[in-house]
Amino acid sequence: MFYQIKSFGLTGLNAFPVSAEIEVSRTLADFQIIGLADAAVKECRERLKSAFRSSKLHFPEEERVIVNLAPADVKKTGTVHDLSIAAAIACVQGWISSERVENAAFIGEISLGGVLRPVKGVLPMAILAQQLGIKELYVPAENAGEASVVAGLSVYGVSTLRALVNHFSGFEVIKPEPQYIPDLRSGEGESDFCDIKGQQLAKRALEVAAAGGHNILLIGPPGSGKSMLAKALPSILPRMTFEEAIATTNVYSVAGDIDPAHPLITSRPFRAPHHTVSSAGLSGGGSVPRPGEISLAHNGVLFLDELPEFNRNALEILRQPLEDSKVTISRAAGSITYPSSFMLVAAMNPCPCGYYGHPTRKCTCDDKSVKKYLGRISGPLLDRIDISVEAAAVEFEELSSKGKAESSAAIRERVQAARDIQNKRFEGTGITCNAKITPDLMQEVCVMTDEAYETLDRVFKLFGLSGRAYDKVLKLARTIADLAGSEVIDKKHITEASAYRTLDGKYWKN
Repeated sequence: MFYQIKSFGLTGLNAFPVSAEIEVSRTLADFQIIGLADAAVKECRERLKSAFRSSKLHFPEEERVIVNLAPADVKKTGTVHDLSIAAAIACVQGWISSERVENAAFIGEISLGGVLRPVKGVLPMAILAQQLGIKELYVPAENAGEASVVAGLSVYGVSTLRALVNHFSGFEVIKPEPQYIPDLRSGEGESDFCDIKGQQLAKRALEVAAAGGHNILLIGPPGSGKSMLAKALPSILPRMTFEEAIATTNVYSVAGDIDPAHPLITSRPFRAPHHTVSSAGLSGGGSVPRPGEISLAHNGVLFLDELPEFNRNALEILRQPLEDSKVTISRAAGSITYPSSFMLVAAMNPCPCGYYGHPTRKCTCDDKSVKKYLGRISGPLLDRIDISVEAAAVEFEELSSKGKAESSAAIRERVQAARDIQNKRFEGTGITCNAKITPDLMQEVCVMTDEAYETLDRVFKLFGLSGRAYDKVLKLARTIADLAGSEVIDKKHITEASAYRTLDGKYWKN
């Protein structure tokens, strides 16, 4: 007897179709799984034998059972194929008719007791199932909400092996999971901008950064509010589009970090790894490659507090993802590419003691220590940061003021209006914000007045900007113009954008 059950495998974020082909013959008793399966897949034999016994279901132990996971030249990993193999055995036993599963696929791990356990990467597999025209998808009950995000697919959450058999036998039919309708709302930060005293320049810089998806560096003494400003940033970020939500959730699905109650990531991620994070923790990796912090921040924010304290190798890893919006992890068996389109927000003191350049407090560091500390941030990484702004010490009058500053809600309205302009401008191009403008679109998108052109010319020559810095000033000016509702970049927009590049000269002049 021969039967075939559809399933899926996963390589990185990419799902691929797998067929669990089973052949049973009345010869010497045996159970083999072939098709380039790893150890976890082959261990499925013992899990299924115990699961069938625990579920009081007959397992064909007297026959020769051969299961081939096709295509046989692609490596199969993990426990995701347990349910498809169990369904194939159920077909052999006559509990499931082949006609019933012709347009169905099965994903899930089965425990020794016959209980289905959740697996990673269900969302990308569900998306592929819908694209291939599969009508029904059977997954562990805890993964059902995640798969139900995909429209046009009937998702069945299965709790046990016995429940699956009862469903196809008609004894206890499983109801399809209702489609999950997401609420695409902006995330709320730990604090509101109205609670932060002073720092008007830094707040404006963060508004510009949020509106255009620009990278930003906050420099200032201890206690000036750098971390508080960064943690309030999610409260002004623009809403995620549905496409962005799906792309971000794919990463979290593969990482196994999905909340079953809220299976779609609808708030922009805010990742803040400690400065002791390893290079692999930041970029991803491991014996079984897993997304790192820069991929988990996809379509959101990566906040690096105390930037010079991070390992130099870890910081240099950021350079390529900041440029290409993806990170590739290479191993002997192949390479995996994860998306990493994130907004970098970094904060640092200007020196080891923190008071270099402070107007009232004396710095206790010598020039060599200051230079060495600042030198931990390489020129190429610094060149990839769009905005450098000083978070100066807050005066007593500002701290003791009882008045409320502008709220995050008011700032978010301006940010969202500017991002809506960008979404309309770049519709159909794959570009999501001004920070991602490609060179071929620069002249078309960044139209300047004559005064703006002359101002940019003077700035370029005065500060000796690199080609990358020139592009970043122009992109920043485009965002500032969008916030002002202007179609053309004016002189004042170039002036403000240029001001965000001058801090490099103050601290890294040598």
